[in-house]
Amino acid sequence: MWTRQHKKRNTGALIVPAIAVVFLSYFGFHAFNGEYGIYSKHQLEGRVAVLEAELAGVTATRIELEERVKLLHDGTLEKDMLDEHARYSLNLALPDEVIIMRPVAGD
Repeated sequence: MWTRQHKKRNTGALIVPAIAVVFLSYFGFHAFNGEYGIYSKHQLEGRVAVLEAELAGVTATRIELEERVKLLHDGTLEKDMLDEHARYSLNLALPDEVIIMRPVAGD
């Protein structure tokens, strides 16, 4: 009777480490390049800095406009402010006045 002897293969021992390497590679790649990865975090921090600077500019403009509006409320109405606003809105000036054109903020 013939007996067949099989040589033991070590390929079964490599399956679990190979699968582990594939999973670690996948998660490592996405940890760096994914939507919430390290690279995206740096991009978001840069965008936050730009938007905070823009917010500071808009806030300063808003405060300035609020101060000008306060001068137009009843009880605190200043004649110079009213005169300036009316002349600007109506685009009028007296013949003996000197007009100095200034650029509008934001242009």
